[in-house]
Amino acid sequence: MRVLKIENLSFGYSKEKVIFKNFSLEVNLGEVVSIVGPSGVGKSTLFELIGGFLKPWSGKIEVERFSSVFQDPYTSFHPSYTIKNQIDEVKVSEVDPTALDIDPSLLNKLPHQLSGGQLQRCSILRAISMEPKLLLADEPTSALDNLTQLKVMKLLLKYLDRVGILLITHDLDLARWCSDRIIELGE
Repeated sequence: MRVLKIENLSFGYSKEKVIFKNFSLEVNLGEVVSIVGPSGVGKSTLFELIGGFLKPWSGKIEVERFSSVFQDPYTSFHPSYTIKNQIDEVKVSEVDPTALDIDPSLLNKLPHQLSGGQLQRCSILRAISMEPKLLLADEPTSALDNLTQLKVMKLLLKYLDRVGILLITHDLDLARWCSDRIIELGE
């Protein structure tokens, strides 16, 4: 099942700064596609286009229900509400937090009371509980130590029977390790 189809996408912030020209991409259920490249080549812009926050100049984007895991989990949670409140607002189904190596008591805490790794796992829990067909993961492990990075990526990959994953990363080794396909964007 195809969860994302981009055909002949063209977009730029100006005529001098064209980021995509006739760009096409497909992601299927059960696969990981990684977008790699240096800063400023349009990786995050692609997610904004998929999410509908930016309008392409031309081309077509067809996307199934999606959710996102962002690079910085501290900015993706409201600081004044518990993790549980924020997950409950968007969840479609219950996901056992222990399956993501989250102590259930952590859900009753405020975001600043958790470590980066704990909060990123909560971000994944929130995203998965939304029952997406496509998971957009924007540098989900870049702020984590190596051991926590591996743990977080293994947690994401556990859900491939339910989702397709589009991963943005600067880490080519990570992309090689977990991806079915790698798309390198250049300047």
